[in-house]
Amino acid sequence: MFNNRIHKIYPKIFPQPWASGWGEDEFGLWMSFTYKGVQQAFRWCEPGVFLMGSPDNEPERVSSETQHEVELGEGFWIADTTVTQALWEVVMEGNPSSFNGKNNPVDSVSWEDAQMFINKINTLEPELKLCLPSEVQWEYACRAETTTSFYFGDQIDFSEVNFDARGVHVIGNDRKYRRKTVAVKLLPPNNWGLYAMHGNVWEWCQDWYVEYPNSSNMELKSNGSLTSGIDKGRVLRGGSWLDGTKGCRSACRYYGFPSFRNNSLGFRLSLNHHS
Repeated sequence: MFNNRIHKIYPKIFPQPWASGWGEDEFGLWMSFTYKGVQQAFRWCEPGVFLMGSPDNEPERVSSETQHEVELGEGFWIADTTVTQALWEVVMEGNPSSFNGKNNPVDSVSWEDAQMFINKINTLEPELKLCLPSEVQWEYACRAETTTSFYFGDQIDFSEVNFDARGVHVIGNDRKYRRKTVAVKLLPPNNWGLYAMHGNVWEWCQDWYVEYPNSSNMELKSNGSLTSGIDKGRVLRGGSWLDGTKGCRSACRYYGFPSFRNNSLGFRLSLNHHS
């Protein structure tokens, strides 16, 4: 965990002027904003090097997950949960979700819907500078220094992930299928304090989906985005309540057209601030 690391790389500005709360706990640094009574916390992910993608022997992997080393030269802030229905409602004054619950993730949102939300809240609170995470940032934060199929290890069960209980990675015979989203903090977080990065809802990333380069050295923009490739759709990560273990793995990649929406899609915020 963050506090057990020998070397800590802190952000240049902490807390940010807009923060309504901040601190450091067993997971690391956090800070939050509050809008119309609804709070959203963010976790600090310090710069580092990690293995992105999956090894050849990982069950259920596909060829698009070529494993390669990636270096993030800058740290970043990422929301500890996906955007809740409560936050969506106070910003957008409506709720498109199929599964009601203020503490549940907003669902049935497209990439374009997520951008509309981000643009609106950034207009209302311009100091925030919210954005979607890049695909590299997302997997780096999800793994939280792990190399296994999930941040819990190579197997999961319903007490850790909200998924449809199918797949070779499932532990035991008690395969509970909830058939809906659950509250964003119902299940345990990863080592960096991030909740439900496996399952519950797929999470839109900022990037267009591109094939990983054959080279072990990926060329990245400063925000961790890939610099080239054929546009197929916007990246989706994490799996959902509707998916088996294959789609919920840390390395699993999916994509959708920017206008595509269904009740397994949500999103998580990041901060467009230099570290």
